[in-house]
Amino acid sequence: MAGDKTNGAAEPVFLLFGKSGWIGGLLQEELKKQGAKFHLADARMEDRSAVVADIEKYKPTHVLNAAGLTGRPNVDWCETHKLETIRANVIGCLTLADVCNQRGIHMTYYGTGCIFHYDDDFPVNSGKGFKESDKPNFTGSYYSHTKAIVEDLIKQYDNVLTLRVRMPIIADLTYPRNFITKIIKYDKVINIPNSMTVLPELLPMSLEMAKRGLTGIMNFTNPGAVSHNEILEMYKEYIDPEFTWSNFSVEEQAKVIVAPRSNNLLDTARIEGEFPELLPIKESLRKYVFEPNAAKKDEVYKAVKEMRGR
Repeated sequence: MAGDKTNGAAEPVFLLFGKSGWIGGLLQEELKKQGAKFHLADARMEDRSAVVADIEKYKPTHVLNAAGLTGRPNVDWCETHKLETIRANVIGCLTLADVCNQRGIHMTYYGTGCIFHYDDDFPVNSGKGFKESDKPNFTGSYYSHTKAIVEDLIKQYDNVLTLRVRMPIIADLTYPRNFITKIIKYDKVINIPNSMTVLPELLPMSLEMAKRGLTGIMNFTNPGAVSHNEILEMYKEYIDPEFTWSNFSVEEQAKVIVAPRSNNLLDTARIEGEFPELLPIKESLRKYVFEPNAAKKDEVYKAVKEMRGR
C-alpha cells in the first residue's frame, strides 16, 4: 500500500477542496502557518467541469480533499440523506481523484478509519490493529458504507494518498465536532478503547506526506488506543475534579442512536515509519489538548459548564 511519487516542483501549490469544513478550516490555518502557496476551490466535487475549471485556473501541484458529508449533528443524518451522501462521498471524491490522475496531480484524501470494528480476529485489548491492507468489516452506518466503497475504488489511482482519520480531536473542548466535546456533553458513554486522531499533531504531517508524494492508504491515527473513560479521567484531572459520568453498554447505546458506531484499533506501523516522532495517543492528548487547556483552566471550566447547560 506504500508509494512515493515525489513531485519535483520547487514550490508546491496546494488546492483545497472542503474550505468550509472543519478539517478544511484547520488545513487553511496550517498552510498559512507554513507560508505555503495555496488556493481554495470553488467547485463542488461532483461537478466535473467545475473541478476541471478550478484545476486549470489554479494549476496546483497538490490537491487536498477535505470535502464530503459526515452528517449534522452526527452520522445518523446520512441514514435519511443517502443520495446526498453518495454525491459527496462517492461521486465527488472519485471525480476529483480522476481529474487529478489525468493531469498527474497528487491528491491527499482525508477519509475515515471508521470502516472497521473489533471482531474475533481483532479482539478488544489484544493490541492487534487493522492494517492498511485489511478489508473493511464495518458497514453499520451508511456513512461508513460509502467511505468503504470509495476506499476500495480510489486505491486504484496511483496519485492518491488516502488518510484514515478516526474520532478527530482538537484542543477546543467546546467545538461541537471535537470527539472530546461530544463525550463531555453526554451523561452516559460507552467505554471502549479506540484509535483516534489528534489533529494538531497529525495535520501538519499530512502536508509533509503530500510533499513527499506518498500514495496508497495510511492509517492516520496516533499509536495505541484510548478509551472514553480514560479521556474523561484526563478532563477530570486537568480541568474539573468534580466531573462525573456513567457508562452504558453498546446494546444500551443502540437504543439512542440510529446507526451503529465503529470501534477499532488501527495499526500505525506505516505512519510511524514516516514520522518516528509521532506521539502515542495518550501522550499526544496530554501535550496537545489537556496541558494547553490546564493553562486556562478556569476559562475552560466555565465554557464547558455553559455548553453543558449545568
